[in-house]
Parts: sequence; structure tokens; C-alpha cells
Amino acid sequence: MTHAIGRMTLLAFLCTAGAAGWAGEAPHKAPHKGAHSWDYGKEHGPEHWADLDPKFAACKAGHHQSPIDIVETVKDDLPAIVFDYHPSPLRIVDNGHTVMAPYGPGSSIRVGGHTYALKQIHFHRPGENAVHGKRYAMEAHLVHSDDAGRLAVVAVLLEEGRENALVRDLWSHMPGEKEKEEVDDAVQIDATTLLPAGRGYYAFEGSLTTPPCSEDVAWLVLKEPVGVSAEEVARFARLYPNDARTIQPAYGRVVRESR
Repeated sequence: MTHAIGRMTLLAFLCTAGAAGWAGEAPHKAPHKGAHSWDYGKEHGPEHWADLDPKFAACKAGHHQSPIDIVETVKDDLPAIVFDYHPSPLRIVDNGHTVMAPYGPGSSIRVGGHTYALKQIHFHRPGENAVHGKRYAMEAHLVHSDDAGRLAVVAVLLEEGRENALVRDLWSHMPGEKEKEEVDDAVQIDATTLLPAGRGYYAFEGSLTTPPCSEDVAWLVLKEPVGVSAEEVARFARLYPNDARTIQPAYGRVVRESR
């Protein structure tokens, strides 16, 4: 009975997650001119985001903030994440906070009967979510939205090892200047190649990890890490040596782990 309740709780959350988000506006969108700047440094970094703009208040006041350290979990019969990803023309932009690849229409995930469309992929170094205190070399966030603008993020943990085909293709088209999108319709990228063989995951309620730190985001962190070469990590680090938000308090949140 406990497992059934946990599963229904997750499904109910996944169907409502993101309602207080950006109403469909993609995370990591470059700020408008004149907006308060934020970054990962000492003066305008994560500890001060809430002070930069009243719209960023959740960055300090929120109790469901991301990322977190995944330590205690409740194992559960969670619904499988059904990935329906298809190749997309290569688009990539350095938006001043990360490297992001907007994804073409037609790709999605389905969890417990609810469908979210894949909107974009972006990266953080080091990995933002920790597992038993360990942060990985990098982390990829696959950001999804349903028709109502509710958000679900699939997080892929990237550890140094073998070359990553999707990262290699993206980095080979790295923009030479910030906020200028590079497009190459002759090159197709496939988000499926970024996924691990095992599709087990951790699930919890969280937020955007950048301002405005909006909550009610469904986080699905894949348990099995994926390789990325030291050279690929180093190339990203030349642009962003650290674009990871500090670990946030769990405030009693339950992290559910698939069996």
C-alpha cells in the first residue's frame, strides 16, 4: 500500500509540476538589456540572486529549490520514463550562463501517462545534483514542457571517461561569440545518444537552478552516469569553469528511487 501511495503521489505531482514556472519560457534565456545581471561569482552569484531582483525571491525563500544532494531515498515502483526522442537539426547558443542546444519539435517523454515535449538541452560544470555527496564532472539537463507550460527536467550525470558523441557534435559547432545562435540544418543531433543504457531514476520536486528559481519543476535524475571525455570537459571549462548552483536544503522533501 505504501508503494502504491508513493506512485500515485508522484504521478499527481508530475501532472501538475511546473504550474508556477515561466509559463513556457525556456530556462537559461538570456536576460533582457537593463535587467539585473546574475552569474556564479561572489558578488552576483547564487548566494545573492534573491537580492538582485524581486522576481528572484524564490532563490532564497523557496523550500523546494534545486539542486540537492540525493542521500536518503524511498525505493518505489515508479512508472518508467518512456523516451520518444528523434533527431533534430543542430542549433547551439552560448547564452552567457551555459551552452544550450534548442531542440526541434516532435520529441518527448511520457511518464505515467503524462507527456512532456523536449525543448532544449544545456550543461553545467560541475554536475549540479549530488548523489551521496558526489558531484559529477558535468551534468546535462534535458528540459521538457507540457502544453500548459509545466516543466520536467531529465538530468544526466556525466563522468569523465569515454568521448560522448552528442557532446562532441555540439562542441564542434561551439559559437564564437555569446548570445549568437549557430544553426546547421545539415547536421542532426539525437538526444537519445546522451541517455544511459539503464533508465532507473530519482524523482523529486524541485525548481529551476537559475533565476528566477521557479518551483514546481519535476526532476527526474537518471541514476546511471554517462561518459564524457576529459577534453570535452576541459573545452566547456574554458567557457564556464563553474556554472553550478550551490546545493540547496531538502526541507524534508522525499526523493523516490525506482527499483
